[in-house]
Amino acid sequence: MNDASLPAEARTDLERGLRQMQLDAAFAPPLLAYLALLARWNRTYNLTAIRDPREMVTRHLLDSLALRPYIEAGTLADLGTGPGLPGIPLAITRPQLQVTLVESNGKKARFMREAVRQLGLGNARVAESRAEALDEAAAYDHLTARALDTLDGIIAVGGHLLQPGGTLLAMKGVHPHEEIAALPAGWSVQSVQPLQVPGLTGERHLVVVRKDG
Repeated sequence: MNDASLPAEARTDLERGLRQMQLDAAFAPPLLAYLALLARWNRTYNLTAIRDPREMVTRHLLDSLALRPYIEAGTLADLGTGPGLPGIPLAITRPQLQVTLVESNGKKARFMREAVRQLGLGNARVAESRAEALDEAAAYDHLTARALDTLDGIIAVGGHLLQPGGTLLAMKGVHPHEEIAALPAGWSVQSVQPLQVPGLTGERHLVVVRKDG
């Protein structure tokens, strides 16, 4: 697998974005290999509505990597990950993080298994399941959900997966004041971080929610 099918501008955009995010340029080849595979499968299986590779760099790769400073190691369940976002970019750039990619859509799960295999990601596994049906209670230090639901909705379907004291890292657009106010008992906001994603216009926030206990 290589990135020869991608436009040269996509590589340039990614390398520039990695520099702006102070990330190692050595991450570019595996990230581009993942993107090339995604673009190729997407032509047949419609895994993501975004078709332009340069837009994929910004809205898929760099947006996912904006989460990286807030999660370093331990176990992570990425709920409703789709084609592996943000889980696969995090697994590539955080080899000490054990990532479970939770996705019920069969086509997307097959794609991710192939991506994990081709990229040699020993720290990633695919769980083809709905989050609420995953029988791994309190197995994870962290949950992510990039575009799954409201905060209380994410907790309703995946909160059982998180161990007490663990954190949900939810990526949002504008500051979700109403969602925070609607958090169920036993969950508390640890922080709300504005995210800077190179090339992305509009607001982006990371909400870190702790499971009390």
